[in-house]
Amino acid sequence: MTKAIIGPSKYVQGNGELRRISEHTKSLGKNFLVIASSNGIIRTKSIIEESFSNTEISLCFESFGGECSEEEIERLRNFVKKTNSDVIVGIGGGKIFDTVKAVAYYENIPVVIVPTIASTDAPCSALSVIYTSEGIFSKYLLLPKNPDLVLVDTEIIASAPARLLVAGMGDALATYFEARACLRSNASTMAGAKSTKAAMALAKLCYDTLLEDGLKAKLAVENKTVTKAVENIVEANTYLSGIGFESGGLAAAHAIHNGFTVIEECHQLYHGEKVAFGTLVQLVLENSPLEEIEEVVEFCMSVGLPVTLEDIGIKEINYEKIKKVAEASCAPDETIHNMPFKVVAADVYAAILSADAIGKMYKNKRSR
Repeated sequence: MTKAIIGPSKYVQGNGELRRISEHTKSLGKNFLVIASSNGIIRTKSIIEESFSNTEISLCFESFGGECSEEEIERLRNFVKKTNSDVIVGIGGGKIFDTVKAVAYYENIPVVIVPTIASTDAPCSALSVIYTSEGIFSKYLLLPKNPDLVLVDTEIIASAPARLLVAGMGDALATYFEARACLRSNASTMAGAKSTKAAMALAKLCYDTLLEDGLKAKLAVENKTVTKAVENIVEANTYLSGIGFESGGLAAAHAIHNGFTVIEECHQLYHGEKVAFGTLVQLVLENSPLEEIEEVVEFCMSVGLPVTLEDIGIKEINYEKIKKVAEASCAPDETIHNMPFKVVAADVYAAILSADAIGKMYKNKRSR
């Protein structure tokens, strides 16, 4: 049996670390193409230029088109060629990371990931999630290697809206439960082999860190401060979850997230918010002990993650639409088939409605 654990060549995290980006990247190349949103460029350009001011490295900045799609990847590939860039840097969130990782792969150049938010575990992975231009899930692009550098400035992350950090907790919440399901089914992971004890340990540590520091970190970031709890949650959202999901495996939670992308009402939610509800659905599918489900629901409610269909934007339940979500979740190439038992659309449909009922019950208890 072949086992594997993979990760970025280097992971650096700290308060104000973006100011030292030149020190961490000086061996990668000479012509850097920096991709960020228009606002992201405004926020970080002067910091990056100052860091590189006494070097011979040239910088070029380009705004991200807004979606990790085949069209945007092709546009940026052409931009790399036009500017003779030999390093690409992605600054921002998950869609930007997935886009620049894909561009770096196709153009065979190093990639640097600089999160300005801790809303997903995308930074560390050798994976790009490709969507259509309309935002509907299209496919996973498995990459041959992880990023060359992941540089996390917690000062910048703490200045972002707290909802983004909480969304990252939702994405990280699935890590342990999906890795556990893959271990039970002996499924291959995103790393292309079986899970290692190290990957499972990181996945469990990720979950334990969320329970211990999640609420404290949310409260700190609401006040734009960096505490030890914030540092721990940023590491959990970014590194522990990134290694844990990739080398531990994906299962039902992310497949159910992908299923919900077919419902327009859910498009305004962040990835991790939908994954959190998908985690609850997975626990229902597994018939997990009530104590475990309660622990997850209580955590979600404490930090503001969805536990009902209404929480993810579905104010009135259209049962035909829920069936379409269930069918999309069970597409032939979906990760739901890594569960340790056969799952069909009817099972997912029932689990979604049951998870919604469970979430409503606990919310009603809290409101009394």
